[in-house]
Amino acid sequence: MRYLSRGTARIGVLVPFTNTNLEADMALMRPQGVSFHYARLGGYDRDEIPDEKQMAGLGASDLDEPLALLLGVRPDVVMYGCTSATLTHGPQFDADLSRKITDLSGAATVTAAGALVFALKALGATRIGFASPYVPKINDDAVAFLQSCGVTTLHRSEVMGTLDNYSQGELTPQKVFDLGRAADHPDAQAIVLSCTDMRSVEIIDRLEAELGKPVITSNQAMLFQALHHLGLGYADGFGNLFTSLERETA
Repeated sequence: MRYLSRGTARIGVLVPFTNTNLEADMALMRPQGVSFHYARLGGYDRDEIPDEKQMAGLGASDLDEPLALLLGVRPDVVMYGCTSATLTHGPQFDADLSRKITDLSGAATVTAAGALVFALKALGATRIGFASPYVPKINDDAVAFLQSCGVTTLHRSEVMGTLDNYSQGELTPQKVFDLGRAADHPDAQAIVLSCTDMRSVEIIDRLEAELGKPVITSNQAMLFQALHHLGLGYADGFGNLFTSLERETA
């Protein structure tokens, strides 16, 4: 059994209240000396399909109370842990939200959508395959978001049918693996698996071995950017992305 210390850095995470996988992913990936602390976000109806209207509502919801509670632990970095909530609004909204959280918290801020772009830039990847559990309109918004940041989506894959808030998180790692493999394109330099509540982290290494190219997930990318802000390396796997961080901090 592996025991990890704490005390090097604290990361605060704002997580949608129905999300069941972001916290589990961070527990899997937690670096030595780093602790995670969570506050949950509302702003959407758990019984409605998480479409563009619901996710845009989450992105525009009031952060004052959950952020104030999170600041009780004095985090060094704050993560905004929903990708689609800002994908639906666009890059300027995402950047403005990040600045707002930093202004209120005094901490470096990482958004899930912004972290995908940050990770792709770190890898020098401008052509991707894209996969998610989102409704088609949010996928359209995601492709447009990435395009405006200099990243072209060559191919994308989507789940069959419409998933509710809980079905997204209940996709098995095998189904996520198949979704990611179906997103590949011969000219894609990386595969993006977007959604903080999708079990993507568990299949990163396997999918990279299958496709021979980097795989970027929302939660992995957030941790990558947070560790960049903290000046910390990472050496415990979870994809080629962290290899670039190891080189940077060596």
